[in-house]
Amino acid sequence: MGMRRPRTTKNPPILSHEFVIQNHADIVSCIAMVFVVGLMFQATSPVASLFVALQHNVSSTVNVSEAEDQVIMYTNGAKDISCVFFYTLICIVIHAVVQEYVLDKLNKKMHLSKIKHSKFNESGQLLFFYFVSAAWGADLIVRENFLNINSLWEGYPHANLGFVNKFYFIIQLSYWLHSFPELYFQKTKKEEMSSRIQYAVLYLLFIGGAYVLNFTRVALGMMVLHYSVEFVFHLARLLYFSEKTDLANTGFMVFNGLFVLVRLGTITLSVLTFWYGLQQSNQLTIDFTAGNFNTQLVRINCLAAVSLLQAWMMWNFINFHLRRLGERSAVSRKIKSPAKKKMKMAEEDIQALPEVDQQTASENGVRSRTKASKKN
Repeated sequence: MGMRRPRTTKNPPILSHEFVIQNHADIVSCIAMVFVVGLMFQATSPVASLFVALQHNVSSTVNVSEAEDQVIMYTNGAKDISCVFFYTLICIVIHAVVQEYVLDKLNKKMHLSKIKHSKFNESGQLLFFYFVSAAWGADLIVRENFLNINSLWEGYPHANLGFVNKFYFIIQLSYWLHSFPELYFQKTKKEEMSSRIQYAVLYLLFIGGAYVLNFTRVALGMMVLHYSVEFVFHLARLLYFSEKTDLANTGFMVFNGLFVLVRLGTITLSVLTFWYGLQQSNQLTIDFTAGNFNTQLVRINCLAAVSLLQAWMMWNFINFHLRRLGERSAVSRKIKSPAKKKMKMAEEDIQALPEVDQQTASENGVRSRTKASKKN
C-alpha cells in the first residue's frame, strides 16, 4: 500500500475568486481606510470628504453665537452617490464581522444543513439590521416630533434634513446596495438569488424614491413599521432553526397578526399623506429648485406604488399560508390512507372468492372485528 500524502493547506492564488471571497472583508476595509487616511492630508482632503462626510450642507451662519445653537441641515443631491458608495463598503465590513464573530460560531454549535445554514445566516444578518434600523427610526420619530400625523405633510417640501435624519437614509441605501456584492461573497445559490435580489431592488427603489422626492417623513414611519414586523419574523425563524419550536410557533403567530396590521397601517399612512394631506398644498408643476414634487400626478403614482406593493405582499402571504394548509392536509391524508388501502384490498380479495367462500370469509371478518371490539 502506498503512503498517504500529508494534507496541505495551501492558500488560494492571489486575486483568484476564492482568495477574494475569503479575504473580502480585509480588502474592502483597506479600500475604506484609503478614504479615511485621505482626510488627514490637505491635498486629498477635499476628495476624501466627498465620500466620508455628508454632502449638500445648506446651513448658513452669519454670527458665531448663532452657529453654536444652529442645527446643521442637509439636502439631497448627486454628491450623495459617493457617500453611499463609501458606506456600502462599511456595511460589507460590518456584515463580515457579524458573520464571523456571531453567526459562524452559532452555526458550529447547531450543526445545520446547507440549506438551513444559508437561511440562518440570512435571518441573522437581517435580524441585526432590522433591529438597529427600527430602533434608530423610532428614536428619530420621537426626537423630530413626527408622532403628530399632520407633520407628515405639513411644511412640505421636507427638503432640509438634519444630520441624523439624512445619515439614516444614506445607511439604508448603502445597506441594501451592499446586498448585491454579498451574493458573490457569500456564494449564494442561484435558487436563492432571485428572491434576495428582488427585495433588495424593491427596498432601493422605494427608499431611494422617497429620499429623492422629499417624502422622507412618511417613508420613515413606514420603514419603522415594516422593519419591526420583519424583526419578529426573523427572530422566530432563528428560534425555529435553534429547535425551539414552541417559541418559534408563538413568534410566527405574532408575525402573522402584525403583518396584516402593518399592511393596513402602511396603506392608511399613504392615503392620509398622498391623498388627503399633501392635496392641501397641491402644485401644478414640479419645482426642482425647491424640491417640491407635490403634484397630483406624482402623488397618485406614489399612492398607487405603495398600495400595489402592499397588495402584492399580502397576496404572497395568503398564497404561502394556503400552500401550507394544502401540504398539511396532504400529510394527514397520507397517514390515514394505509388503513383504508388495507380495507379495500381485503374487500377485493373477498369479492374474488366464490359465493360460499365469500360468506364464510365475511362472517370470519365480522367475528374478528367483534372480538377486537370486545377486547378494546
